[in-house]
Formats: sequence, structure tokens, C-alpha cells
Amino acid sequence: MNTNYKKNRPSGKFNHKAKHKQAKAKPKSNLDPQRLIQRSEVLETKAYKASRKFEQMDLHNGIQSNLRKMGFEYPTEIQERTFDDLYNKRDLIGIANTGTGKTCAFLLPIIQHFLVNPERKVPALIIVPTRELALQVEDEFKKLTKGLGLRISCHIGGTSVNADIDRLQRKNDVIVGTPGRLLDLLNRGNLRLNTTETLVLDEFDRMLDMGFIKDIRSIVRMLKNRKQTMLFSATLNPGQKSIIREMVQNPVEVHVSKGNSTTKNVEQDIIKVPNGGNKFDLLVNLLNNAGFEKVILFTETKRLADRLSKRLNKSGITADQIHGNKSQNYRLKALSRFKRGNIRILVATDVAARGVDIENVSHVINYQMPRDFDTYIHRIGRTGRAGRTGIAFTFVD
Repeated sequence: MNTNYKKNRPSGKFNHKAKHKQAKAKPKSNLDPQRLIQRSEVLETKAYKASRKFEQMDLHNGIQSNLRKMGFEYPTEIQERTFDDLYNKRDLIGIANTGTGKTCAFLLPIIQHFLVNPERKVPALIIVPTRELALQVEDEFKKLTKGLGLRISCHIGGTSVNADIDRLQRKNDVIVGTPGRLLDLLNRGNLRLNTTETLVLDEFDRMLDMGFIKDIRSIVRMLKNRKQTMLFSATLNPGQKSIIREMVQNPVEVHVSKGNSTTKNVEQDIIKVPNGGNKFDLLVNLLNNAGFEKVILFTETKRLADRLSKRLNKSGITADQIHGNKSQNYRLKALSRFKRGNIRILVATDVAARGVDIENVSHVINYQMPRDFDTYIHRIGRTGRAGRTGIAFTFVD
């Protein structure tokens, strides 16, 4: 948490209890605002201490070398508790908060198998809900396998299909992508997965919730030789149990978090908009407090994201936006500007709620109430990552 936060905490003028007018096009939310208030417990939370270092695990020397270069000596809890079962080809459901190393948790056993059994290399398939998450998985894989002769091919919407087809002509060890693009390539006959044994569904709850279930089922039916399935997410939706049972057989379940609560190292509060109050002015006043250095501002609609970004820039607060209507190239540039500190505010829809791994995000602000608690958990998980603390505010109309 920024040390200036306590003494520069927004004043009580943001916490008015007056009734207010309903915004005309406000998306519906089923959230109780009281669930969005939580004090950070970081001082009482002990960091997980792994029982072994990476060098003591059954990992190829090349992987261990790359992990050291990445600055990792010990596995995180989700990595240590899942590795042995995954390496032994068990189906697994892994639930852990964002920023706890889930991507590395499922990549390590896959890479280890490739290096130990080079004669049995058949491509593993990783399906993710967003373009940003697919690119993050690709980047992590390349870091872990640098100099080891393994290849990954990433396939997402908003990019050239012809370029995808060209990449599929070579020998790939891992295929990662979003459901729509993967299914398109499968239907074209350019992607063949009949020999694929390993399937990973990352952020599986979100994919099933976003209406990808039909595409997922179509892809799974084409995996004639599937022997192992890994499901990873930060949340677990009880209503998806029947679908999950279709995907996994006698799975190991590893719960690093309950899957239905927010991370305890993110301090959370609400800002009530008073009757007749100017919500944008409240936002600007909030952002002008000390400590709001790197902020992700979430909206429910693409149009509002565009409008807020423009208004913030006119107010002298540097901002850019990412959402589904922006080209992939634009989204990558906006994220790069935010990571480098060229802009202070990244205005985003839920395309940034998952798979956007940015260091030192000081605050997450929900300009509109998320539609459900799972979405809220993933949004605020963009701050307070990797053991750090963060702060989240939610405007309540």
C-alpha cells in the first residue's frame, strides 16, 4: 500500500448516504455494496513458505536456469501443491487468487514432460478467455523455455488469420488461444488436435460464464486422444459443477483460496454518489489525491470507457483505454504505455480483468458496479499482486 494513502485518504465527502437518481443506461448489478468494503489484512497474513526450492523439484536443469534468471527461487503455493499431480498426469482443478503464479503452475509440468520425453511430444492446448491472457501465457512460456528449443503458437481474435495459418505449418509444442479463433482454425482444417493429450482451461469459470461453452465443447470433442485436463481460475462458480464434471475425471482439487472471496491484501471501500452529484468530478477529485499513481478504471461499457478516457485527458489526467472494439495493436500499445508510466490511468472494460499482469498497480476503481462478485474479485485482483498490497474503490450510485 502506498505510504501516503492513510494520510491522504479521500475525505468523507465521498461517502454521502443520500439517495440518488438511477443512471439511465446503468447495467444491472446484483452486488450488495457492503461486500465491497474490506480492510487490508496484510500485516496479519503470513507469506507462504514452500517446503522446497525449485532446484529441489523434479525439473530439467534448463528450466531451473530460466527460473533463476526470472528471479524465482521458491515455488508459490499453487505451484508447489499442483506440480507433482500434474506431472503424474492427473486431472486437476486449481483455485487461487490472481497474482499467485497459476500460469507457471500449469506450464511447468507441461514443459518438463516435453524435455524428459522428447519422443512423445504432441502439442498441448491451452484455452483462455481473453487476448491479453493468451499473450501473457505465450510470454511466460517463452521465458521458461528460453534456449530449450520449444515453441508456442498464439492464436487470438483481432490478428491475421493468414499469419496464424503460417505459424501452424511449423512444429509447435503448445497451442494457446481464445475459443473463437481456435475453433475457426479447427474448422478450416489448419489446426489439428487429434493427437493432443493435454488440455488446459485457464480462467475456466469466466469462459463458461462468457458463453464460450458451446465453442469449448466443440473443441473438446475434437481432442480424440485427451488424457489430462487442467482447470485453473481464481473463482469457482457452484452453478458450473455439471459442466466441470464433463471436462475432468476424478480430479485433484487444490484450493489456495476459497474461490468466493476477495484477496485480503487489497483494501476495499465504496464511494457513494450523492443525489444530484457529479460523478466525474468525484472521480477527478479522487485521482488528484496523492498516491494514485497507476490506476485501472473499470467500466461496464465500451462507450463509457472511450468517453471517460477523453474527459480525463481533457482534465489533465493522462489516460488511455482498452476494450473489445479496439484493435489488438491499439490494446497492446495502450497497455505498454500504462506499464511504462506514460499514462497514469488505464480505462478498461472486463477485457482487462483477467490476464493483465502489470506491476505496481496502486489502485483499481470501479466506476460502475460490476454485474457480479466473481467479476469484482478479478477486477480488484489487478492490484495487490504477488504479495503486495493494493487499494480498490467502487462508486455506488
